[in-house]
Amino acid sequence: MVQRAVKYGRIRQSLTYWCLKTDWNWDIDRICTTAKDLGCQSVELVPPELWPALRKHGLQSALAENGMPDPPFHKGVNNPRYHEEVLTRTKHAIDQAADFGVPNVIAFTGYKWRDSEDPKSGEISLAEGAANSVKALSELGRYASSKNVTICLEQLNTRDQTHPMKGHPGYQGDNVDYVADIVKQVNSPHVKLLFDIYHVEIMNGDVIRRVRQYHDIIGHIHTAGNPGRNELDDRQEINYPAIMHALLEAGYKGYVGQEFIPTRDPLAGLTQAVSLCDVA
Repeated sequence: MVQRAVKYGRIRQSLTYWCLKTDWNWDIDRICTTAKDLGCQSVELVPPELWPALRKHGLQSALAENGMPDPPFHKGVNNPRYHEEVLTRTKHAIDQAADFGVPNVIAFTGYKWRDSEDPKSGEISLAEGAANSVKALSELGRYASSKNVTICLEQLNTRDQTHPMKGHPGYQGDNVDYVADIVKQVNSPHVKLLFDIYHVEIMNGDVIRRVRQYHDIIGHIHTAGNPGRNELDDRQEINYPAIMHALLEAGYKGYVGQEFIPTRDPLAGLTQAVSLCDVA
């Protein structure tokens, strides 16, 4: 029996599909049922063909994929070589999100190499990458605005090399200040920062100060324990209740997506994480 973990509901919480599907082979109905029973309002990063299951369970999807083939963070807005593909696929994802009522679509800077798969192909400078990103995101922001959807650009860490989903060596947007500056240059209410607490902690730290600094451009939040991108338990270093309080104090109204990789019974970890982030 699933114990309801949400008592206060001041933080709107979401479970993340891939974390439970990839390693634990939970199907969409099991994930949705668990989310509902825990008191969460959303399951995110669900493939569009599975969205009807969300509606069946009375759930929202807080964040949609960008339509790029896996891994979706390799080719991004920083590289003109991929702009046609990224813009076309992301606009299609925006259309799908708008039709289904999904408020946000994820976006990535992409890797820093001119050929995203070849480190020997030469690097895109930070300044060039930022300029290219602003250009692409400005176009996507205009398109998203017409559909009442928001693009959320994510920072990812480049330090952890132990697992393809725990760290992303080569990703250009590994500094949250750099990614936030790109979002600010775009200057659109429909282009926001995806503030992943796990990645920010690894690369920058000082998480609460940065929540306060960037609260007006944060469109979505992700969680995970550090080190390891695992449960939000007492073996990791991030003080999640304090960060949730900081988000509320800053006026954050969006979703918090639980995006950790369970190492043991997923239900126990999810119950603990959701309860921990459900601050009074």
